[in-house]
Amino acid sequence: MAQKKVVGNPTPRVEGECKVTGKAVYAADVTLPGMLWGKVLRSSISYGRIKRIDVSRALQLPGVRAVVSGEDVAGLKIGRKLYDMPLLADGVVRFIGEKVAAVAADDELIAEEALNLIDVEYEEREPVLDPLKAMEPTAPILHPDVQNYKGLPNKLPAPSNDFIYVTWKKGDIQTGFQQADIVVENTFHTNQVHHAYIEPHSCVVKTAQDGSAEIWACSKVPYAIREQVANAIRIPPEKLLIHPCYIGGDFGGKGDFMDIGVVYFLSKKSGRPVKMVMDYDEEFVAGNPRHAAVIKVRTGVKKDGTIVAHHMEFVFDSGAYGAFKPNAFLNGPHACAGPYNIPHVFIEEHMVYTNKIPCGHMRSPGDPQGFFANESQLDLIAKKLGMDRIKFRQKNLMHDGDQDPTGERVDYIKTEETLQRALKEAGYYKPKPKNVGRGVALVQWLPNGGSGTVGIKVDAQGMITVSSAMLDQGAGTYTLLCEIVGEELQVPLSQIRVEILDTKSGKQDTGVGASRATRVYGNAGYQAAIKAVEAIKQAAAEQMGTTPDQLVLSKGGVLHKRAGRRLTFADLVKAKGSPIVVEDRYSDTSKVHEASMCAQVAEVEVDPETGQVKLRKFTSAHNTGTVLNPLMHQGQIEGGAIMGVGYALMEHLMISDGKVTTTHFGDYKIPTIKDVPVFKTSVRETPKGAGPYSSMPIGETSNIPVAAAIANAVEDAVGVRINSLPITAEKVLAALRGG
Repeated sequence: MAQKKVVGNPTPRVEGECKVTGKAVYAADVTLPGMLWGKVLRSSISYGRIKRIDVSRALQLPGVRAVVSGEDVAGLKIGRKLYDMPLLADGVVRFIGEKVAAVAADDELIAEEALNLIDVEYEEREPVLDPLKAMEPTAPILHPDVQNYKGLPNKLPAPSNDFIYVTWKKGDIQTGFQQADIVVENTFHTNQVHHAYIEPHSCVVKTAQDGSAEIWACSKVPYAIREQVANAIRIPPEKLLIHPCYIGGDFGGKGDFMDIGVVYFLSKKSGRPVKMVMDYDEEFVAGNPRHAAVIKVRTGVKKDGTIVAHHMEFVFDSGAYGAFKPNAFLNGPHACAGPYNIPHVFIEEHMVYTNKIPCGHMRSPGDPQGFFANESQLDLIAKKLGMDRIKFRQKNLMHDGDQDPTGERVDYIKTEETLQRALKEAGYYKPKPKNVGRGVALVQWLPNGGSGTVGIKVDAQGMITVSSAMLDQGAGTYTLLCEIVGEELQVPLSQIRVEILDTKSGKQDTGVGASRATRVYGNAGYQAAIKAVEAIKQAAAEQMGTTPDQLVLSKGGVLHKRAGRRLTFADLVKAKGSPIVVEDRYSDTSKVHEASMCAQVAEVEVDPETGQVKLRKFTSAHNTGTVLNPLMHQGQIEGGAIMGVGYALMEHLMISDGKVTTTHFGDYKIPTIKDVPVFKTSVRETPKGAGPYSSMPIGETSNIPVAAAIANAVEDAVGVRINSLPITAEKVLAALRGG
């Protein structure tokens, strides 16, 4: 890449000052004249029929303006892809925490009091809490009408709790196992975990008499929630206007509708705007956490360590509904056989209903579960073969031009180089004390595509406005857009501002998610910037009586070197008589054959007396494309890895008899600064990738292999294998004692 002046520098966030000064408006900050507070009454049982709801006492409470129950919204279902979730429980409740009724009142306290006055009589049924038991033929069918649900990816031959089944394959798995000398089979378990974003779900809805509405919500996909809510309440999407709001943390959890449909009906019934903000205990009992999973892995190998067959079967506990997933299933399992050359592969995914909290998307959905299983399995195979686990991996690694385990060609991957740098940076082969172990895990990531639009305007003050309907979920995409525009137009970031458009002013897009934002909006911004440069030169050429090719952009102006004449952008726009306005759209969902590669090494110390695991050192090596902003790039690596540490060692949304018991951050543990180990990063930057300036995604890879690296390190330290997450002192001690 040619020398850049703006791109590639560690630029602070353009919205940083707005956030720290309190000027940034989040959904919870929105206040409208006459606004009411909404609150939701939630089910106290896991599964049962609603015999009776009496809201009369709540309606008599002074200050209560509206109450809605399932009878008011009967038959209306909502979802991101699969429409299987009632807006309010429609005669049946399927998990503790399901919305049963909702109240709008003059203030929050009155709304809370009104909930206590609603009488609900249930006829309890035996809940189904184990996804494996839910798949048995004798299990009660939790959704008898599942075959008729809108958005079901594949038709079901009969109603089933195993409501989605998808597969990926290469070669013939039976042939592969017949060729194997040794077959190794293991089962791994992961639990539900919450995103732990600072901002809980919140929204404000203001309806009009014709049924149209304005919506403020903490969702990163405004056009998607417009479609979801409109489909649910059965009105044209154009009647809903989604206003942009800042998002207080996402990690995959802010892409859905949550309470918007309910608040719409509270507003419609009361005739006033209504705000609803989930308490954080509601987030824990009724949010959209990462799926628990049971993963069976069966691998056939030759005696020399060559993998010939690999079978992975995922059973995901979807909870009571599948509505929170944009594909209805998780796409992550397709990549979880890892960056390895395997001729015969079969990957199965089951998505299963249970009477528990519905699960959704969390950072790299499906991948952390699958790579924990897969990279743990590889260590166990190496142990069975009596082979060094690094050499075993090296023997089977993909290289540039190979096919991945599902048959996709990958032209650029650099597995060996990334692994070697990780080992070197970690001091992997250096001597280590007793009860100290080191573990390795790898992941590859092929970027996703989508569509998005970016506009650029140069005004009479010489200021440049970058506009889009994109909502930055926290990764800093608007900062990258400003850097790209600043680079191409040769202006400092102080001369660029951002305008976030609502769904009426903007152009429909796929929104932010799956590490696609820089590819989609970055390319749209780059293309718009090139258009802006051309438009500026053309306008200047007309003023200077020359041709555009004689002009260069420099320091917020246009320079004609031979004539020694310069026009600032402000001068140019004033002379032209109108702003310079351009726009470009990027729309590409084609597969990218260049992988972002990550290899990680965890070093742990295990206390054999207590089982306590201390993460002493962590190394994350990456082979990636052009780094557009080193500060934010490193932040993604560190943030993702520490999130992975939490997943590996402590995070667990505990559920007892269908009830979430970890309902605050005193019980639900996430890493603090004391849990952060010595952290080393190695990044090899190559101009490869589908993003602007040949960049690659970085937001997911550092999160995925962490748990496996730590599990492998624990076994290296004390010789016990923990096959379930989180890896707690209790589990390690029990394993050391032969339990």
